[in-house]
Amino acid sequence: MAEKETHDLFCHTTNSMKDFAIWRQYTVNVVGGSSALLMFQMTVISLTSNLLENFLMPLGQPTCVSQILAGMIFGPTFLGQSKKLLDSMFPIRSLATLWTVASFGNLFYIFIIAVKADPAMMLKPGRAAMYIGSSMFFISLVLSVALSLLLKTVVTIEGNLNKSIVFIAASQSFTGFPVVSAFLYDLKIQNTEVGRLALTSAVFADLIDIIVAAISLTLGDFVSHPLLPVRAVLSNIALVIVVLFIIKPTVMWMVGPIKEMKLVGEKCIFITTAVTLLLAFVSEIVGQHYVLGPLIFGLVLPNGPPFGAALVSKLSTLVCGLLYPAYLAVTGLQTNIFEVDFQSAIIVGIIVVFGIIVKMGAVMLPALHSQVPVRDALVLGMILNIKGIVEINVYNFWKDNKTLQDGDYALCIVSVILTNVVVAPLVKLLYNPSMQYNTLTRSTIQHSKPGSELRMLVCIHNRENVPTVINLLEISHATEQSPIAVIGLMLVKIEGRAAPILIANSQKGVPETESSSNISIFNALRSYEQNHRNSSTVQSFTSITHFETMHDDICSLAMNKRATIVIMPFHKKWAIDGSIESANSSIQKMNRNVLKNAPCSVGILIDRGILKGSLSVLNSRLLFNVAVLFFGGPDDAESLAYAARMVRHECVKITVVNFLLFGNANSKERKRDSDLINEYRQSNIGNHKFMYFEEVVRDGVELGGCLTKMVGCFDLILVGKYHQKSPLFTGLEEWNECPELGVIGDMLASPDFECAASVLVIQQPRKRVSETEPLIHDAPDDNSVCISMERRNQRMS
Repeated sequence: MAEKETHDLFCHTTNSMKDFAIWRQYTVNVVGGSSALLMFQMTVISLTSNLLENFLMPLGQPTCVSQILAGMIFGPTFLGQSKKLLDSMFPIRSLATLWTVASFGNLFYIFIIAVKADPAMMLKPGRAAMYIGSSMFFISLVLSVALSLLLKTVVTIEGNLNKSIVFIAASQSFTGFPVVSAFLYDLKIQNTEVGRLALTSAVFADLIDIIVAAISLTLGDFVSHPLLPVRAVLSNIALVIVVLFIIKPTVMWMVGPIKEMKLVGEKCIFITTAVTLLLAFVSEIVGQHYVLGPLIFGLVLPNGPPFGAALVSKLSTLVCGLLYPAYLAVTGLQTNIFEVDFQSAIIVGIIVVFGIIVKMGAVMLPALHSQVPVRDALVLGMILNIKGIVEINVYNFWKDNKTLQDGDYALCIVSVILTNVVVAPLVKLLYNPSMQYNTLTRSTIQHSKPGSELRMLVCIHNRENVPTVINLLEISHATEQSPIAVIGLMLVKIEGRAAPILIANSQKGVPETESSSNISIFNALRSYEQNHRNSSTVQSFTSITHFETMHDDICSLAMNKRATIVIMPFHKKWAIDGSIESANSSIQKMNRNVLKNAPCSVGILIDRGILKGSLSVLNSRLLFNVAVLFFGGPDDAESLAYAARMVRHECVKITVVNFLLFGNANSKERKRDSDLINEYRQSNIGNHKFMYFEEVVRDGVELGGCLTKMVGCFDLILVGKYHQKSPLFTGLEEWNECPELGVIGDMLASPDFECAASVLVIQQPRKRVSETEPLIHDAPDDNSVCISMERRNQRMS
């Protein structure tokens, strides 16, 4: 019996070993197969490029640099020097498959960029952008080609470079809109004046690039085949006609019901993708680069939501995350710097440096003529010298048709990398977007002259913000003697677009965005203006951009419109039961950036209108109760000045609560704050709607108890953001979740704090004329009793 069990165990073990050997041989065959090898190559390229991107991004380098370097690491330039390693990871038999997959990434990346682009920017770029775009292309082209011809006559150029030097020189005039757009996004400056001018100039220059490139490809074989260019021209015209008059109407017919349903089906995405591939194939047949057809097709498709945004969203993850980086990595994989000789490197280096200098001059001259500051013109010239996918596509095309040999190709790719390595950090060093908001005068409510116009920039994300914002405008009390200028700014996250938009809304309506509530917001602001026809004006704008750079639009609009205060919605949204329904961290970061850079006062509006049914001030039978929590300092002084304006409204009651620290009666700050409050009290003598109370507290526990008792009596609470360190705030600072609100504002905004009132946390601008200038508390009133603290101190002394 024991012998039988031993025999069975031996047979079972032998069979298992045979199965394991078969499985191991199968695994080796699979790994050696093209599909498994392709997956391995894509994984290695993706991981390496991500690691390099994380390392180089803080240094201001564009993402294309890290992706090209990832390919060069595994190519013959570095690790590929080991033939055994190169044959095991990237054997020659696998390169055709890898290149084909990478080409799909290039094709769809260009298509996505075209869908996100705005054709109107090409056709109506603006006078300055037209001058800059045409100047930098034609001047760079003529002078760079002239230098190459001069070098050919002066220097004996050996090898293929003697033929390709003119092409390399001509490529220095290229300026790709996708490259500039990606670079500006990486640096978060696409919303600045320089960024917008760079985008529009690059779009116009890119249009010229495409036309010239198409013509050169069409006429390339004119000498050897005289009839071939004629066929090519007719084929290109036919391609454009088919796209414009057959494919575009068909797509728009499909998009029609999509706009009504706001939903893009998978079938529509599939058809669009199939047409893109077909047009790439047709482009190759008619003698053009395969990206031309998808480029034209993408430009005629509607950008933005719902169709353009859905299309970009579906394709971007795979294309931009995997396939397009693979295309750049394969470019680096083909680059072998050991094929470069010293003479060629010197000659190409001269041409590249000369091209950069010439292009900077060609950009700066028309920019200066268009009243662009010298520093901004210099930065603009650097930005438009950035290189990327456009140049790489050209160099790969020339390599395929033998215009460039391996050494020339390596020099061109290295020139792209070195140009970006030098230019990108210089732009980051020389250009600080926040500097444009530095003004010599501080725009605040407190320092405004009595009876002057209050200019309010109100920012709105969605229709839920409207009732409380309208109430805030109502209680701000617009009169003919002291009017209000409302600048309404609708904030929309960009989707399916490449270039950000800041546009004025006309009386006809608002631009098309993904938010269906924008029309109702626009109508609400227009209704407010009609109700205050002689005392208020409303200008409405829409900003469509990324949250990371939206503060640039807000701050620049505040500066250009000379806003007195900017009202920003809080990033949290309350549910009907008082809990937090949603929170948006991107809006929170945007609010912090606005507080940091705004040239005027800023108010963060914590909207709890839903808890009280969005009470309307227009109903004169109701009294709107506003509290001012005063602890001292410039921010609280701004809150008090704003409340002094509100109290003039017949339906508004103001209660000022001055919190005093026990045992601090003789301090200089307390006397200054008391004098300031007394001025406002004097100006409201006899006004029963202006109430003043003092609360003496010892610490944060007593302060919290006082706030808990009183907050339920008010509809709106005004409080300053910043307060000097005091025993009143001991223990409260440790639980501060939202630093942009300050200690008290954060407490009032906490869901743990039972409060149904909306809160407006106000900050005065931190910019000063000089570091030694004091913060002067002026108290404007109807009786012109405006006494500065400086004058009062002189009288008291």
